[in-house]
Amino acid sequence: MRKPFATLLFITALSVSVLSCKDKAKEAETTEAEMPATAEATAESYKANVDASTIQWKGFKPTGEHYGTIDIESGTFDVTNGEVVGGSFIIDMNSIVVNDLPADDEKNTKLTGHLKSDDFFDVEKYPNAVFTITGAENGEGKTMLSGNLTLKDAKNNIIFPVSVSQNGDELILESETFTIDRSKWNVKYGSKSFFDDLGDKFINDDIELKVTVKATKA
Repeated sequence: MRKPFATLLFITALSVSVLSCKDKAKEAETTEAEMPATAEATAESYKANVDASTIQWKGFKPTGEHYGTIDIESGTFDVTNGEVVGGSFIIDMNSIVVNDLPADDEKNTKLTGHLKSDDFFDVEKYPNAVFTITGAENGEGKTMLSGNLTLKDAKNNIIFPVSVSQNGDELILESETFTIDRSKWNVKYGSKSFFDDLGDKFINDDIELKVTVKATKA
């Protein structure tokens, strides 16, 4: 009876592993920073509607996960024939919000403060992050957007899939969920990339992101 039971345990573990791999968002291709895209003079300019734009984030550790939002402070897009050909947006790192814990919970206040501290994003020294578009390629029904992400004291180019739609004078750019490796931007706290004595008290390097920017023709 032991052998069938052991086999059942193996199959169950394998199934969980496969499902976990399927659920994990794909990491954005990350390379050295590139030159920003330059739009032609005929490109139309769109200004971000910051009240309707946001970045959703999620972080992971062995005992669970936390998630929330970050505000977009400002941004512009250059658009030609319905395609985004340039632009940038500024991210307000001081606006980090934790949504998986009640807003009035002491644990929420503690976690939010920790994320803003120099252990993580050091928002006092680096109040903003910036994403600057370096290019876009269309294929297989989606747009692969590339841009330089400046976070803390590091700048890297990332590529991730987005959809771009227009409704009159409004443009909506929405990414698929993707991840970035925080260690590449020197966010070191609890990272196995920097510390080898953490045991099971580490925090995953992957940060899951979903970007939504709504903009209006300037």
